[in-house]
Formats: sequence, structure tokens, C-alpha cells
Amino acid sequence: MKKLMLYMCFLIGLMLSFSINANAQTTQKKGISKQGKGAIIGGAGGAIAGGLITHSAGGALVGGALGAGGGYIIGNEARRREEKRKRAARIAWRRAHPHHHYTTTKTTVTKTTTYH
Repeated sequence: MKKLMLYMCFLIGLMLSFSINANAQTTQKKGISKQGKGAIIGGAGGAIAGGLITHSAGGALVGGALGAGGGYIIGNEARRREEKRKRAARIAWRRAHPHHHYTTTKTTVTKTTTYH
């Protein structure tokens, strides 16, 4: 039973390292979303906790699933909180600098009349 737990911990660590390495090698600067990070961390922690508490692979799977779900929710709330903070900062800057932002463009149409 202890070997099974050791293999599961090794497997989870291996999956996390592949995920982080794959993300580091991409050419895009996006990275993993906050929801993804929360799901990975929550799933790994839940799997370890579930395995240690129940001493079974089934407990580790259930713990991992519950941890991943909870981590996703927490990551999503963190993302929404950060977006709200950025939006408030952007609005405050626009209010403080009313002549520095241009949200609309003014176009003029001139009618040319030619006389023969």
C-alpha cells in the first residue's frame, strides 16, 4: 500500500513538472491561467491528502477531484478580483486624466463642389 502511495506521489509530481516545463517552453507569453494553476495545485494537494487519510487509491482520486474543483473555483475568483481591480484603476486614471484618453474618433466629411 505504501508503494502505491509513493508511486502516486511520484506520478503527481511528474505531471506537475511536465506541465510547468511545457508551459515554460512555449513561445507565447500567456502562461497558465489562474484557474489552471488553482486546479493543478488543488488537485495535487487533494490527491495527497485523500491518499494519506484513506490509505487507498480511491481516496486519492476523490481527494484529487475535489481539490481540483476547489482550486479551480478559488483561481477563478482570484482572476475576477484582479480584473475588477485593474478595471477600477483604469477608470480612476481616465477620470484623473480626462484629456489623455481618446475613446471616440471624430471624422469629418468634406463635400467638394467643382464649378465648370
